[in-house]
Amino acid sequence: MASQVKYPVTQGIRFLRAAKVSYTPYLYAYEDRGGTEVAARELGLDEHATIKTLIMEDENEAPLIVLMHGDQEVSAKELARVIGVKRIKPCEPVTATKHSGYLVGGISPFGTRRKMPVYMEATILNLPKVYINGGKRGFLVEMDPQDLVKLLEPKLVKVGI
Repeated sequence: MASQVKYPVTQGIRFLRAAKVSYTPYLYAYEDRGGTEVAARELGLDEHATIKTLIMEDENEAPLIVLMHGDQEVSAKELARVIGVKRIKPCEPVTATKHSGYLVGGISPFGTRRKMPVYMEATILNLPKVYINGGKRGFLVEMDPQDLVKLLEPKLVKVGI
């Protein structure tokens, strides 16, 4: 008999269940500082469809979430220009955890401790499916990118490099 895989029930998963959104969970062997490259390799995915959730802050330390393709970086300068602030930078890991309620490497945009504005690379919507963190290191969920729009109401930006 095959044993049933026990998937974590995180705040992110509770959020998705409450919203009645369809998703498929995946576990993989997490590697510290491995990021989307390791997740894509372990699960046999295209890193472009593996979406990273970044907690960043402006010059006033106001936090925000950026969703970006795994194989791209965020142009902080362009993002700051687009949203009308002086400066954007990644939060320190302790600060990111404080805002999101998740450990770095396991940050999900769903069910965050603090409500933050969400900015999403517009080209994510061109993908048929995305793989995004479910709220724990080594845990992704596959979903329709249109559901990201419904659930998170992100502002669409073009800041990937």
